[in-house]
Amino acid sequence: MQLRFVPVLVAASAPLVSSMALKPQSDDDPAVWAKLSEIESRSAGLSPHMSPNPNRRQAGWNPPSNLATPLKQVWDHCLATYSSGLFGFRNYGWDQLRANPGNVNVCVRWESGASVTKAQRDQVATALNRQYQKWFQWLYGYDNFPHSSVKVNVVGWAVRDRNLLQGSTDGIDVYTNRDSEGAPECAPACGRFFHQDGDYNSCPGGAARHYDQSLWLTDGFGGGAGGDWGQRIGREYFMGALNSENIHILLHEIGHTYGLDDFYDWTPSGVSNFIMLAGSATQITEFDGWMLRNWWYELSRNRGWQ
Repeated sequence: MQLRFVPVLVAASAPLVSSMALKPQSDDDPAVWAKLSEIESRSAGLSPHMSPNPNRRQAGWNPPSNLATPLKQVWDHCLATYSSGLFGFRNYGWDQLRANPGNVNVCVRWESGASVTKAQRDQVATALNRQYQKWFQWLYGYDNFPHSSVKVNVVGWAVRDRNLLQGSTDGIDVYTNRDSEGAPECAPACGRFFHQDGDYNSCPGGAARHYDQSLWLTDGFGGGAGGDWGQRIGREYFMGALNSENIHILLHEIGHTYGLDDFYDWTPSGVSNFIMLAGSATQITEFDGWMLRNWWYELSRNRGWQ
């Protein structure tokens, strides 16, 4: 299900859904991603619109000429279709980054009966940070983006049984809460999604131990979901890709967290392979990077951040 205000995909319990209208086609269909197996095996090179070293010393809006038209089409489409107005929503990943400057705090929801070692948890944190940095590299030094680096901090784990967490759990909060569907849930008292006013007085560790997003890893989940609350992908898929350079479903879902839309019902002119067109690319492309920059350019001015 696509959520139309923040373009997110939620195949989840009701408390995770912001007040946005639903759309039928979705990332949670495994068939959307299946064709990428052939792409991955065929080529490890750059896609046609990929720039591994984005030009960071730019200000204002000056995209490559070949991308200017499709970028305008995308932005106009977002303005026209996001429920209740694109700028009215106040919990994009951008807003979270503004409230927690230079940091993204993440709590992992481990929806599985499998145990997970300390080494594996460290790998999870490393892999998550690596995927985030692939997006953030498009922002560092661009158009007064205020951070030269953004830290992605795994601050907690939610599990069915704390005994599933093998080894030391020093430095993380361990939750055994369940949501209304019985899935492990990080404490709502500590979650940005539930406390968008920044009041974490009911969180045992206070604001310092809050989490901005959840990384929800679910056994047998073949697709993806993403939004202001975080990202959800299959546990087996993610754990099997820990050492991969690009975890493409996660990259796509992180894009939703920062407002980027889906393209199930239309495609902008002149571009056909990019990470936000689910199932068409295995890595962030130049077009994706400029869509992210477009959000920063427009939202930062609307919010008065520059």
